Amino acid sequence: MTSRDSSHDIAALLPDVDGLRRRCRALAVLESILGSDFPRYSYTRSWGEGEAAFMDDGDGNEWTIVFTADGAFIRVFDHESPMSPYRDEDRELWPGLTDGLPEVFASQLDDPDFVATAILWRRPGDETWQTGANIEFPPGPGPDGSGMLLILTDDLAARYAAWATDHYGIAVSAAAVQHVVEGRPLSDAVMRGLNPHARRDQIIASINVVLS
Repeated sequence: MTSRDSSHDIAALLPDVDGLRRRCRALAVLESILGSDFPRYSYTRSWGEGEAAFMDDGDGNEWTIVFTADGAFIRVFDHESPMSPYRDEDRELWPGLTDGLPEVFASQLDDPDFVATAILWRRPGDETWQTGANIEFPPGPGPDGSGMLLILTDDLAARYAAWATDHYGIAVSAAAVQHVVEGRPLSDAVMRGLNPHARRDQIIASINVVLS
């Protein structure tokens, strides 16, 4: 059984591991330029033996993407999902969620506070992102919250510009966002297209902290 915007659908839309890493880092850079004290998107290059990207909307919804030499592991948690481990007192993951998970990613589940409503993974050499193949999704659109990963698909620039314009209350240029997503040098014009109050020295310092 599949459902619209489930992890099975989202898996087909995500870029490969290197492409996903670049997009995650771009989101962290964009949040630094916008100057948020509570960034929705962040990134660290020091996470165990790898790197990690995070999304936290402040309302209990989040995702984490861990990048290692073994590939990438994605955890999504939607606090309103009927697939939430908090649906019962045993806090068990939804049946099938980890079916087929490679042993190299098993340690990602070791945290006693680990919760997830969607899990995806990809190893070097894999042609696609993988999920539990036999998950029986509850009815309704977006049952597992994996739609939160749509920001990382090909229309990242348009999605982020629309969200940031609404969230920060300033007109954020989609073209400037695309410039950052493509990893091109940050000019003053691009920074102003993202944040008219941007100060280059502060932004560069902030980006260096985010990606150090």
